[in-house]
Amino acid sequence: MRRLLLAALLLAPLAATPARADDPSFTLTIRNHVFDPARIEVPANAKFRLLVKNMDSTPEEFESKDLRREKVIAGGAEAVILLGPLKPGTYRFVGEYNEATAKGVLVAK
Repeated sequence: MRRLLLAALLLAPLAATPARADDPSFTLTIRNHVFDPARIEVPANAKFRLLVKNMDSTPEEFESKDLRREKVIAGGAEAVILLGPLKPGTYRFVGEYNEATAKGVLVAK
């Protein structure tokens, strides 16, 4: 019985549904140390992909305490951040290296 319980606990994370190729995708661009758009509406209670394109020549770190995500994106590079499902609400994010100018929100509706 203990082995069965242990096996269930170890396999539980594998039961989570991974993001799929047909999940919605949203693009966020970093240019001149500013996020564009600064506000993105996403579907609540659904998984989605956030494609972050850094058009600057310097790296930037996408950071959101609300979303519990951090990702450094090199200058001239892009990265995909898998998110959701999110409860309806507003989730703030910043560019950690340029917090004074790189600010934005995801609004889950």
